Amino acid sequence: MADWIKDGGAFTWLLLALSVVALAFVLERAWAMRRARVLPPGLVPLLSTAEPGALRGACLAQPSPLARLATSILDHLAEPKPENLAALQLHARREVLLLERGLVTLEIIVGIAPLLGLVGTVYGIIPLFGDFGRAVAGDNSLIAKGVGAALNKTLLGLMVAIPALVAWSYFNKKVEALALELEWRCDALLRRLYSSTSAHDRARP
Repeated sequence: MADWIKDGGAFTWLLLALSVVALAFVLERAWAMRRARVLPPGLVPLLSTAEPGALRGACLAQPSPLARLATSILDHLAEPKPENLAALQLHARREVLLLERGLVTLEIIVGIAPLLGLVGTVYGIIPLFGDFGRAVAGDNSLIAKGVGAALNKTLLGLMVAIPALVAWSYFNKKVEALALELEWRCDALLRRLYSSTSAHDRARP
């Protein structure tokens, strides 16, 4: 294995570097997108029961996308509901962008890893044709070995791209599911807080 990597040249090392980058982003996103980190279980029940003051304190104690969105609602509670909703939508877009952070890197790796592997294969095969005539007259095992070594780069490119594609697809679906639940929780909070007919009750604590 060590000889295969050593003989692979710059393209092999570049693909290995891409695999390390992809793994780092996969682990980071897996940690950042844990459900308990996005929707803390201690905060979710308070959205339907706690008064604004207590809810604000809970949000400060449990920083998370849900807490920041709930805080946005509380910060604009003295304003009419449409204005509060507009501010919430701006904050929600920012939170979704934070959840998607790093996914574009995985997408790029999915696209370029197979291409780099293919370029490395072509680059490795081209010099072999210069020795083809001599190989036909003598031992052509060197040509076969060279072609095999060149094709290893294509294989490595695919081995990097396929897991990255799986991770990218999974995280995109997870962002969509988390965003939908955040929207549902915030909508329920807005309805509860604005159900009161008293302007005094809607004032910020």
